[in-house]
Amino acid sequence: MSEIFPWIPAAVVFDCDGTLMDSERHWVDARAIVLRDYGVAPDEEFTELARGVHYTECGRLMAATAGRPDLADEMTAALLRVFRALVAEEPVTTPGAAEMVARAAEFAPLAVASNCPRDVVEHCLGTAGLLEHFSHVVVPEGTMRPKPHPDVYLRAAAEFGAEPGDCLAVEDSLCGVRSAVRAGLRVLGVGPRPDRESLAMADHWVGSLADSALLVWARSRALCGVAR
Repeated sequence: MSEIFPWIPAAVVFDCDGTLMDSERHWVDARAIVLRDYGVAPDEEFTELARGVHYTECGRLMAATAGRPDLADEMTAALLRVFRALVAEEPVTTPGAAEMVARAAEFAPLAVASNCPRDVVEHCLGTAGLLEHFSHVVVPEGTMRPKPHPDVYLRAAAEFGAEPGDCLAVEDSLCGVRSAVRAGLRVLGVGPRPDRESLAMADHWVGSLADSALLVWARSRALCGVAR
C-alpha cells in the first residue's frame, strides 16, 4: 500500500479550498447569502457549476442565475466580502491536512495553487500553522488564467525548476483536476464523493488526506526521499 505512487515527486502542489482548508462550505454559504440578498436561492445545478471556479467566474454565474448579468461585478465583490468574513470567523483544516503537509515537506518542496485571492490563502494557511511549509503560493495574477486553465500549476512547477510530469497535484474539485491534468501533473484526488470525470482523470483518489494508505505512502517517501 506504500506504492500509491512508486516515485518521489519533484514537488507537491496542493489546492487550498476543500483540499487543505475546509473552506468550500464558506463559499457555499457566501454564495447562498449573496444570492438571497438578490431574491434567489441556489439550486443543485448552480452549486455544482460554481464549485472550485474562480470567484470572478462565480460572480458571473450568480448574476446570470439572478437574471441580472449586468450586476456581475457587484455580486462578485459582495461574494468575496462575505467569504472573507466567514473564513476569518472559522478557518478549519480538512481531516489529515496538517499531517499530510508535514509528511510531504519531508520529501519534496511544496506549493499551493489556488483560485482564491492571495491574502485569503495566506491568512487561512497561516492561521492553521501550515503556511511555513510552503515555498510558493501561486494564484491567478497578471496574465495567469484561473483554473481550469493550467497556468497556476505550470507556474508552480516552474518555480521549482521541475517538469510538470515530475510533480504531484493534490486536488478536490473537477475544475482543479482539469487544471492539473492540462498542465501535465500527476494528480492525487481527494474527497468522499468524486464525480466520474474527476475519478477518471486522477491518478489516484482517496476519501480524505487522513487516508491511512496515503499516510503510509507519504511516510515511505520521507524515508527514502530528500527533504528541502
